[in-house]
Formats: sequence, C-alpha cells, structure tokens
Amino acid sequence: MNLGNTVLLPVDMQRAFDLPSWPRRWNEAVDANGLSLLEAWRRIGHPILHVRHDSVTPGSTLAPGQPGNAFRPGFEPRDGEPLITKSVNSAFIGTDLDLRLKRLGMPTVVVFGISTDMCVSTTIRVGANLGHRMVLVEDACDCFELPDTSGGAIPARTIHQVHVATLGFEFAKVVTTRDLLAEIGGQAAGKAA
Repeated sequence: MNLGNTVLLPVDMQRAFDLPSWPRRWNEAVDANGLSLLEAWRRIGHPILHVRHDSVTPGSTLAPGQPGNAFRPGFEPRDGEPLITKSVNSAFIGTDLDLRLKRLGMPTVVVFGISTDMCVSTTIRVGANLGHRMVLVEDACDCFELPDTSGGAIPARTIHQVHVATLGFEFAKVVTTRDLLAEIGGQAAGKAA
C-alpha cells in the first residue's frame, strides 16, 4: 500500500461507549492501537480527519453537551486536524468528508474506530461506493455484544469478525495495527536512506 497518499479517519472514538447503558465490548486494545496510529500519522505528517457522532436522538449519550459526546482520552483533534461531525452512521452522509478528501488528493482512507459493524462499516461501504480506496485497521476497532432474534446474544467478537470478513471481501483492504506501523516505519526508513 502506498502510504504517501493516505488520510487517517478515526471514527467515533468517544467516551459514551464506556457507559453501562451500552452493551459489552470485546477489544481491550482498541484505544492503545488507535493511539499508536494517531502518533504514527502525526510523526510522518499525513492528514488526519476526526469523526465524531453528534446524536440527534433525545436522551442519547452521544448527544452534544453530554459527557459521552467527548472524545476518549488522547483522541481529541490537535491544531490543524479537522473535525467531521455526523448524526447518522456514515461519515460521508450530510458532511463534507468526500469533498475534503478530493481536495486533499488523497485516494486512500485508513479507518478505525467504534463500532466495527455500525459507523465504521457504513463509512467504509459508502466511501468505497464513492470511489475511495478504503483500508480497515481491524484490531483498532471495537463493537458490542448484541441480542439475536431468539432471545440470546451474539458475542461482540463474532460480530466484529463477520463484519471484517464482509468488508475485506468487497469494500476494503484489511490490515492490522502492527502491519501498518511496520509499513510506515519501513517507508520512513526508506526516505532517510
């Protein structure tokens, strides 16, 4: 993958998802992996566009003004890093994300965040349909255990694995944090040589 033309897109890395009103998540490494990606992107000077869900649903923990709307520690945008706010699952709908990416001339969008099966997946699917080259960092994502239709529950990790498989088959290249960081390190070393 040519990392010279990539934008990092962290999706909905917000505090609400730790509240007891949300179901159980599975990936204890989501924050550490996401923060490693942010650090690497900042080090090499590539663009980062942050996405925050500003819910319009009454009583939502993700609504503006609620503590849960805030970014998780370390995921706040820094100076010069634009914020895309959305009120639906896809970061492309009702926002200027597509236009921003076109103006940047960055054909590849590297995505991580919460949750794999909802806002991350929908953003990747729409981005791919709009012609962007989408990359999913699967171990920097997380999702929730969800009820099934027969009174049971589907484990969060199972939901994650199924969505990663679907996205990888049709909509995105799937990578791990370690592989991506190694590629960034290798390309940076190559430039210095």
